[in-house]
Amino acid sequence: MVTHNNNINNINNNNSLYVEQGGHGGNVHDFDKNLDDDGRGKRTGTAMTASAHIITAVIGSGVLSLAWAIAQLGWAIGPAVLIAFSFITYMTSTFLADAYRSPDPVTGKRNYTYMDVVRANLGGKKVQLCGIAQYINLVGVSIGYTITASISMVAVKRSNCFHKYGHNVKCSTSNTPFMIIFGCIQILLSQIPNFHELSWLSMVAAVMSFTYASIGLALSIARVAGHGMGRTSLTGVTVGVDVTPAGKVWASFQAIGDIAFAYAYSNVLIEIQDTLKSSPPENKVMKKASLIGVSTTSLFYILCGCFGYAAFGNKAPGNFLTGFGFYEPFWLIDFANICIAIHLVGAYQVFTQPVFSFVEIWSKKHWAENKFITRDHPIEIPFGNGIYYLNWFRLVWRTSYVIVTAILAMLFPFFNDFLGLLGSLSFWPLTVFFPVEMHISQAKVPKYSAKWIALKMLSFVCLIVSLIAAAGSIQGLVGSVKKYKPFQAQD
Repeated sequence: MVTHNNNINNINNNNSLYVEQGGHGGNVHDFDKNLDDDGRGKRTGTAMTASAHIITAVIGSGVLSLAWAIAQLGWAIGPAVLIAFSFITYMTSTFLADAYRSPDPVTGKRNYTYMDVVRANLGGKKVQLCGIAQYINLVGVSIGYTITASISMVAVKRSNCFHKYGHNVKCSTSNTPFMIIFGCIQILLSQIPNFHELSWLSMVAAVMSFTYASIGLALSIARVAGHGMGRTSLTGVTVGVDVTPAGKVWASFQAIGDIAFAYAYSNVLIEIQDTLKSSPPENKVMKKASLIGVSTTSLFYILCGCFGYAAFGNKAPGNFLTGFGFYEPFWLIDFANICIAIHLVGAYQVFTQPVFSFVEIWSKKHWAENKFITRDHPIEIPFGNGIYYLNWFRLVWRTSYVIVTAILAMLFPFFNDFLGLLGSLSFWPLTVFFPVEMHISQAKVPKYSAKWIALKMLSFVCLIVSLIAAAGSIQGLVGSVKKYKPFQAQD
């Protein structure tokens, strides 16, 4: 039996900044009821909260680029790629869910992060490779979401400018002030203790994502009903009419990366699963949540991507909401863009909490005697709502992180190219390679068996897809960098 004092130390060590609700009145037995089998605070997550986290992570800015992606690939390949990515993502997420506990997926030892899972199941240099892939992607996503949120806020301001002063007014607007506003909001929200405290924010973000995706879908259907379909084809944009042969190839590669990004949530799956109650078993609940999250988002993706392509044809914009213009119904498009910004406020936190936690745990381990890093300062919350534990290192580190990502977003605001590169960098290693390798190890799949060969082939094909998507995105980024002038206002 763990002692009362050790229980307190365990909680303080794992959460250097948290809110303690109520008290245990000195009753050790009652206090132990508030702990899980690993001595950490009782997890309260359910399939609903996990689904909300997944939907918040998956239905992100990626949905906005799907009409453009299908325009590059066409009716034949575009929807097929969407469905293929959804199937692969769900299948590998079930592998990853089983690896949360090891060696047994139900009774084994908990692994709190993706790196912990890889360490327990694979070990060696793969742990470092996983960490590099995961945390580069998480940092990149936070930059990408800062860019996207600012684009949506700029769209609202320009829409109101056109509505007030007329459609012939220039209404130039810079993204920079809105990135600063988004960063200030994130500085405040980044002081949320950990993933376990994010459920309410993810619920709000999930509702926002459904709202703006539904508005975009409704506007696309209305455009098709009112103006007919745009110029579409089985193969997408037409060589010699819309693009050059080389442009078609590069854009198709980039479109695949955009779709891969749209499904990326494996890099936070373990952290989401670590919020779940232990009964029923976490892996079963996480598989259910993944099925709900992936199937729901896939339906929205196919509808938004296909109807967006039908509405705009081969000229579909990178962000399909901007294709409806800044005019009437300006209030509806404004509302959709506000929903995007609110959603990305929550999604940013879902993707940055693992980064925060990694740095803080690593720092405590290496500088255990440094009180600036390890010491918590209790602050009583008014009206008897508990105690807030402030850690100065956490405050400084998280604030600095948000500021740096906001500055990087100001310097490189290339929406589609950035999405494609992020998707290509994360999809194969985090969504396919590590889950497949861990499943083979954990399930003891016989070498050279039919299942082993099929899994290895899936991993190899996805590696090729990631490489060509990365090539297309890098080519697009190079072109954008040549044309772009930092801090220039949008016309």
